[in-house]
Amino acid sequence: MPTFFHLHLVSDSTGETLSTVARAAIVRYDDVEAIEHVHPLIRSDRQLDKVLSAIEQAPGMVLFTLVNEKMAERVERFCQELGLPSANVLDPVVRLMQSYLNLPVAPRVGGQHQLDTDYFRRIDALNYVLMHDDGVLPDDIEQAEVILVGVSRTSKTPTCIYLANRGVKAINIPIVPGVPLPRRLFEAENPLVVALVASPERIAQIREHRLLTLNAKPDNAAYVDRRAIAEEIALTRRICAEHRWPIIDVTRRSIEETAAAIMALAKQRREQLREQGIG
Repeated sequence: MPTFFHLHLVSDSTGETLSTVARAAIVRYDDVEAIEHVHPLIRSDRQLDKVLSAIEQAPGMVLFTLVNEKMAERVERFCQELGLPSANVLDPVVRLMQSYLNLPVAPRVGGQHQLDTDYFRRIDALNYVLMHDDGVLPDDIEQAEVILVGVSRTSKTPTCIYLANRGVKAINIPIVPGVPLPRRLFEAENPLVVALVASPERIAQIREHRLLTLNAKPDNAAYVDRRAIAEEIALTRRICAEHRWPIIDVTRRSIEETAAAIMALAKQRREQLREQGIG
């Protein structure tokens, strides 16, 4: 049986940083699951009162990121009185940077979410992905940084959306037996084309689950047949070998890991294009 514990995440911003750090730490423990209590946008004493009351009702570990020093100290004192472990997650990193840079800290609540150029670049990339999802090739295909190809259920769309959140414009094209790929795909010069594959067992499992969720039946039995899926994967590998496109096996990869691998390949691609005087 897993061990459960209460985990309070207190933030004056969205709480995304805390959630990411907490989950990265929890996965290092077998059979341990956190009951998360997320308290975002805590910026007043009245809001903090409610948070402290919630912590008292469900005692557990407390992680927080509060720019306001008085509020942060109040959380620490409260946890000490209850004998609960607590940590201001960003403090060690901020202190390390301050000692290295020898510059004063200018704390800003939610500063990482400001509406700057990088933010609008991500929004632009997300709009691009949504407009060109699942085989919709744009006239401005050269604006894409990445084109993902692969058979159905290899996580092309969610990977494109994750890439967009990192500011990468991406397109995904399905590989369907008997349906030729668009000619413009082979003519594109700037985008990096990457194929996503997975084991036939994994793809069949995902397709079967999707059909159950939709309470639907496949148009043809080959959609969930492992042998037919293996032929689809073999077709993908042949196409990639012919055009020298890199392949990423996503069978045991998370979306984040797949995206990281693609971004590393894209960086290499940009460096190659710069050397060739393209782009």
